[in-house]
Amino acid sequence: MGPSCRSSAGAMWSAGRGRAAGRALLGLLLTLLVPNSCAAKTGAGLVTCGSVLKLFNTQHRVRLHSHDIKYGSGSGQQSVTGVEASDDANSYWRIRGGSEGGCPRGAPVRCGQAVRLTHVLTGKNLHTHHFPSPLSNNQEVSAFGEDGEGDDLDLWTVRCSGQHWEREAAVRFQHVGTSVFLSVTGEQYGSPIRGQHEVHGMSSANTHNMWKAMEGIFIKPSMDPSAGHDEL
Repeated sequence: MGPSCRSSAGAMWSAGRGRAAGRALLGLLLTLLVPNSCAAKTGAGLVTCGSVLKLFNTQHRVRLHSHDIKYGSGSGQQSVTGVEASDDANSYWRIRGGSEGGCPRGAPVRCGQAVRLTHVLTGKNLHTHHFPSPLSNNQEVSAFGEDGEGDDLDLWTVRCSGQHWEREAAVRFQHVGTSVFLSVTGEQYGSPIRGQHEVHGMSSANTHNMWKAMEGIFIKPSMDPSAGHDEL
C-alpha cells in the first residue's frame, strides 16, 4: 500500500494505562533537556548503553513512537508507529542490553551488538513476531513486556559500518529472532491515531529501514569498568 493508505476502523484499537515510573523518568529527561544543560549534548559522538533517545526514519522522516493503544488485530499488543512531530514525549526509547546484560551504562554500542529498545513511558520493549501488520501485511512490530522485561523476541541487532553506532550515522535494526528489519513504508492509520505511520518488519535491507539517533540524553561514553555496571 502507498503513502495515502489509511485505516478507517476506529474499532481496531483499545487503550490502556501509562506507568508512573515511565512518567517520572520522562520528567527527569525533560528537565535535563532544558537549554544549556550539560546532559543534553548534541552533535557528533557515540550512542551509548543507557541513553534515552528518539529514532528518526531518514526515508519517511518520522520518529519511532508508541503509546497505550493496542492493536485490534494480530497480536493485540501495544502498537508501535511513526510520528512526524519532533516534540512528542511518547517517542523516547532507552537503549538496554539483553536479559543477561552485556550493555553496561555508558558503554558505546557496537555495530553488530544486540540491544533492547525500551519505551520510556510504558516500560515495554520493541518487539516483533510472526503476525501480519495491519496495513501493509508485512511483519507486525509491537511493544511488549512489563517494566522493561519481555522475552527473546525483544532483541535487535544494530547494523552499522565501523566499530560503534555513531550518532550522526544512519543505522538499521535487524530482529534477532526473525531477521526482519525495522521499517516504515508510508502507510498511515486513521482514527484514533490518524496520520501516524505503520512501523513493521521487512525481510530486505533498503532505504525504508534506515534510522538515525535524534533528540535525547546520551550517557557519556566510558570504558572504565567501575563506571558502567548498572543500566538505566
